[in-house]
Amino acid sequence: MRSAHPDSNNLARIAVFGAGSWGTALAATLAANGAQVRLWARDPLKAEQINHARENRYYLPGVRLPALLSATSSVTHAVADADEIWLVMPTAGLSDFLAEHQAILPRDIPYISGSKGFEHGSGRRVSELVEHHLGAVAFAVVSGPTFALEIAQGSPSAIAVASTDPALAEATANRLRNQHIRCYGLTDVTGVELAGGLKNVLAIAAGTSDGFGFGANARAALITRGLAEVSRLGAAMGADAHTFTGLAGLGDLVLTCTDNHSRNRRFGLLLAQGVERDQAIAQIGQVVEGIGAATEGVRLAEQYQQDLPIISVVHRVLHEGLPARAAVAELLSREPKRLV
Repeated sequence: MRSAHPDSNNLARIAVFGAGSWGTALAATLAANGAQVRLWARDPLKAEQINHARENRYYLPGVRLPALLSATSSVTHAVADADEIWLVMPTAGLSDFLAEHQAILPRDIPYISGSKGFEHGSGRRVSELVEHHLGAVAFAVVSGPTFALEIAQGSPSAIAVASTDPALAEATANRLRNQHIRCYGLTDVTGVELAGGLKNVLAIAAGTSDGFGFGANARAALITRGLAEVSRLGAAMGADAHTFTGLAGLGDLVLTCTDNHSRNRRFGLLLAQGVERDQAIAQIGQVVEGIGAATEGVRLAEQYQQDLPIISVVHRVLHEGLPARAAVAELLSREPKRLV
């Protein structure tokens, strides 16, 4: 059996599943740091293009990919002799992927998640999906205030890595550390996954607010009160309160709510312009994770008996036809409660 605590040496063989912007950026970072990386793309033509052009022209155009990175559309080839598997694909399709390839996915190496969000219909996080399909494999999650393009371009960044096994968290952090990236290990998998999933809902709210021209005051209020909602839910789920004031919580939330690289924020801006939901999704051209996460946030709120007013009204705007301006009026008319 291979060790669940990978050494951070130059001989590591890593399979990265998901050739979108974030998967490609992580794969490029791992390869630049000396690992031999196989990047899996569902589309064989995309894999061929990446290998031929040495760039992912659709998701990260202009970013030269390291020589130690190769792309493949074969799951079997990707996992052959792998020391680690990184899952960096939309969470909505992850369960189907794991079920389809269950027989060939190894159980004796770590699984590292770079995905954010919840399974539609169940609210299960990535760690829960991996355990459901693969059993109790070694697991870590990577999250924080990071845009893929800036990581790929070598801009200064900071990332959090969580695992219930502190040694795995530290080993994974070492995989990513270099002169541009600071990486911090922690043990709160639940808190990191919850913060990473629900921040996209709040980014839709912030984008909508800015699209209406409500200003910086309203945006700051949404960020702080939204963080309070996620923190309350996290406490009810047994998460560490410090997670929500750190990189994976407040850091990622501020980034996603304030910068137009955020797909979810841009989606909110389009809603404020009167663009219909499906048309706005088409204009974004990539998965808008906050749409499904809003429903799962409401589900978790009911399960853990928590009041999440911002997340709830975003869900109603997206799935029940509540006009966005009416949602703002509803939030403003709520009876004030004790500040937490």
